Formats: sequence, structure tokens, C-alpha cells
Amino acid sequence: MTATQISGKDVAADVRQRVKQAVDHLPGQPALAVVIVGDDPASQVYVRSKVRLTQEVGMASLHHHLDADATQAQVETLIADLNSDENVDGILLQLPLPKGLNEAAAIERIDPTKDVDGLTEASAGRLVLGKPGLHPCTPTGCVILAKSALGDDLSGKHVVVIGRSILVGKPAALLFLAQNCTVTIAHSRTADLPGVCRGADIVVPAVGRAQMVKGDWLKPGACVIDVGINRIDAPEKGEGKTRLVGDADYESCAQVAGSITPVPGGVGPMTIACLLRNTVLAACARRGWTIPDQLDA
Repeated sequence: MTATQISGKDVAADVRQRVKQAVDHLPGQPALAVVIVGDDPASQVYVRSKVRLTQEVGMASLHHHLDADATQAQVETLIADLNSDENVDGILLQLPLPKGLNEAAAIERIDPTKDVDGLTEASAGRLVLGKPGLHPCTPTGCVILAKSALGDDLSGKHVVVIGRSILVGKPAALLFLAQNCTVTIAHSRTADLPGVCRGADIVVPAVGRAQMVKGDWLKPGACVIDVGINRIDAPEKGEGKTRLVGDADYESCAQVAGSITPVPGGVGPMTIACLLRNTVLAACARRGWTIPDQLDA
């Protein structure tokens, strides 16, 4: 048996198409403001992609670039200005910030109603309490990918999330719990981690350890949603070359799993798609617009 590959690119394209249809039905144009500090090359690539995709779905994209030597006060003042700007529906602070800046403090300055990354303490609290709100993008994407493989009703599925970070592990566990799944959060100190994983219908590796999860850790037919993204040496591509791999050993896992996301091309594309979706939801909540049917899923 070889697992069905879950294409994050295809699922993300579907989410973006539904966002575009939703935007077309709104009485106004939602706007996403992206704040980038410094000139980190990877961050520049991400921001350009976010700006392009925001515009493609019909939303306004506002790009704010501060120099690498910007002070904490300058970053927080810009965020405060965006908070008070009635034309801005979502604020995204591109991470990481340059050394010397306090990321957590800057994130907490974002108005929770505009926190489209779902990273403020208020957003986290609403998630824990099961209240409506803006949920973190990558974990949301994980749930959507699992549904694309297993169907919309995940009730009763046993999910093992490997990793307990506040960015992915914990919110992913809560979002699967909200889908009536039975959830286990595992981590580096979990006793018999392979045995814990073998009881799972859905395994979500999110620890940042290359190819850690092996095929013999899985129950036959399990769904693997691989959040990890790691760069490893790839001598077969030439001297000094590298390649990206996930936290799951794709080759061995694909021989046992029923479905699995690739890396790259799996969870990654879903993050931006869910960011765009959150921006529309934020705009509807702020402006009193009815949420279009396209975003019900």
C-alpha cells in the first residue's frame, strides 16, 4: 500500500478561490497590513508572496517596511497606528524580528480583532474557551487538510500531535478537539512515543526534527499531516546542496499511511490561504458584514 498524497497546493488553491468568491460578495474591500522589520531574505520572499496572493483574491494589501535598526517603540507605534486605522482589517507582523526586539511584546500590541495570525493572548484565550475568534493559520490549515483526506466529520478520530509549541502544537490540539476528536499531545519526553503514535488515526508531527517519525510508528491507514520543515544535506544533488524534508520520514511513512502531506507542498501553502480567510472573517466581524457562505467550511 502506498499512501495518497495530500496536496496542500491544491487544497490551499481551493481555500483561496472561496476567499475570492467571498470577497466578491462583500459590500466593501477588506485590507491586510503586513509589517516587516529589516531585510531578512526569507521574510522578504514570504511577504512578497503574501502581498501578491492578497491582491489576487481582491483584497487591499498594505506593506509597511521598517529598517533593521528600528526600535521597539517604532515597531509598536506603527502597530498602534494600524490598530486605529479604520481601513485596516488585519495586521500581520512578519517574524522573526531583528535581534534586540521583543517579539512577544510587539505581538501583544496588535488589536485582537485584527490579529489575523491568531497569536495574541486574547486570541489564544478565545481558542481555549471555545469562543469564536481568529485562530492560528498553520493549525487551522492542518484541520482543513485532514478533512480533505478523511471527510468533513472527524468526530471520534484519535489525533496525536507531536509538539507542544504555542504556535502549532497546542492550538492544533485545541482545534482538533473542537472537531470532536480525541487528542493526545506528545513531545520529546513522552514515554514510548512510537507506541503512542500507533494508536492514532491522525498524526501531526510538529517538532522540527527531520524525518523523526518512521513508518513503523504508524497505524496502517493513518493520516499524516506533517508540519515540520527542515533543511538537510542532499549530496545526491551535488556538493553543498540541500533539500527540504518534514518531521516524518516520507518514504517509510507512505508505505503504511493512508494519506500524507508532502514537504514542501503540504501544510506550507495552507498557512497563507488561512491568513487570507482570517482577514475576511476579521473584516466581517469589525464591519458588521454577514460572513459569506463560501467561508462556512
